[in-house]
Amino acid sequence: MPALEVRPFRRADRDQLTDLVNMHVAAVVPGVSVSVNTVLSDLERQPGEFITDPWVAERTTLVAEQREYVVAAAHLLRYRADAEVGETYRDAAEINWFVCRPAASFWPDADQAADLLMRACVAQFARWNARARYADGALPAPLVYGLPRNWPHIRAVYERAGFRHAGDTEVMLIARVADLPEPEPRPGVTVERTLGECGTRFTARSGTGALGFVEIDTALARPERHARAAGLADIGNLHIDPAQHGTGLEHWLLAQAADWLRLCGVDRLVAYESAADSTMLGHLTHAGFRELTRTDRGWEHRPG
Repeated sequence: MPALEVRPFRRADRDQLTDLVNMHVAAVVPGVSVSVNTVLSDLERQPGEFITDPWVAERTTLVAEQREYVVAAAHLLRYRADAEVGETYRDAAEINWFVCRPAASFWPDADQAADLLMRACVAQFARWNARARYADGALPAPLVYGLPRNWPHIRAVYERAGFRHAGDTEVMLIARVADLPEPEPRPGVTVERTLGECGTRFTARSGTGALGFVEIDTALARPERHARAAGLADIGNLHIDPAQHGTGLEHWLLAQAADWLRLCGVDRLVAYESAADSTMLGHLTHAGFRELTRTDRGWEHRPG
């Protein structure tokens, strides 16, 4: 079998790396892929991470190559140690994402390539002398973060290297907009559409008081970056006044948002909630959502 080589990413790897990234994205979110430009841009800067990206002091991308083909890749970040950096990230290093081919008849040594690349990542952490070592799966695609359950081969690599899940688990849900409730009159309640923190906000109002709101992000598919993500939106925020729980207000707000999404030509809506929030998960399921996947956030390197 030809020898494996782990080396720094070269621009000539861009097409093969993008193919590998899109294989992983496709297993998580239906109908989404990213362009070569999106991947290359992500290696240089992550403008969407406007809080943590300015804290990054160094970035490096490594690939494992065999038969002149990229079979695994990892993107690493080192965070600054000064007081401007959040305490959790201060003087830490992170595998921002890690992708590799699963074992197959035509890649029988895929696990060997992944483990060799992971050893190179851990060695880089040691050279950086990082205070803490983290890992994630935040590919440059909408809705792909944490370590999705759809990647058992990546989970196995992390665990073999000594990474352990220490954070939360989130449930990602998806609904066809056509299956969401139709808007119906609600006596004494009006809806107001404004710009919110995470997208277009639909606020339910009674008199001058706000009863709750839902925010919808319809800007997931930026044509200059994403090759395929049209027709997809996500819920950025959903908040209901505790006094309105059990009144069906969340379904009414989703119906208002769905009516707007149909005008936008959006046919799929994604939501994500903590796996521990059974109440909200129940509301979303009752409104027409179904579980798409689960993702585990917060991986830490704990060898031994």
